[in-house]
Amino acid sequence: MRVIAGSARRLQLVTVPGLDTRPTSDKIKETLFNILQPELGGCEFLDLFAGSGAIGIEALSRGARHSTFVENSRRAQECIRRNLAHTRLESGAVLLPMDVLGALTRLEREKKSYDIIFMDPPYGQEWEKQVLMRLSSSSLATEDTTIIVEANLETDFSYVEELGFEMFRFKEYKTNQHVFLRRYTEGE
Repeated sequence: MRVIAGSARRLQLVTVPGLDTRPTSDKIKETLFNILQPELGGCEFLDLFAGSGAIGIEALSRGARHSTFVENSRRAQECIRRNLAHTRLESGAVLLPMDVLGALTRLEREKKSYDIIFMDPPYGQEWEKQVLMRLSSSSLATEDTTIIVEANLETDFSYVEELGFEMFRFKEYKTNQHVFLRRYTEGE
């Protein structure tokens, strides 16, 4: 796995050993960031369930002003630290070594908001639904925030409208998908 483009282009990243995480493949990551590129310059990026940190690091490499990484696994936290040091992108990053729901509470207390929120939660446990429920009433996601969920193809998103989100784009791959969401704006 490597950084695809930007200031850290072609640098190899370490991944978490074992099967506890599913690193996003370089090809899927490239497709995702080709879609996001117009929004990245100077953005605030939140990487939930960050794993090795590859997504947030790609965002920093491509021009994000800041990336917050949320990861509960100690082994994954060490990978994120190593990858940030290797890419020399630590100055634009914060790692919150805690569970996602606790991190959302902390970030809300700190009055943070993000331009792009990415999450790649464990499949089949409805973490994406729990996070979206929290974000639906949170200052972390404004009407201008793009939320991307990486999920398996069977994941149900039929509830997102009830939470005040619209699915404005999705990209399907062989075994997973990226679902792009944003809050409804007035008059929609």
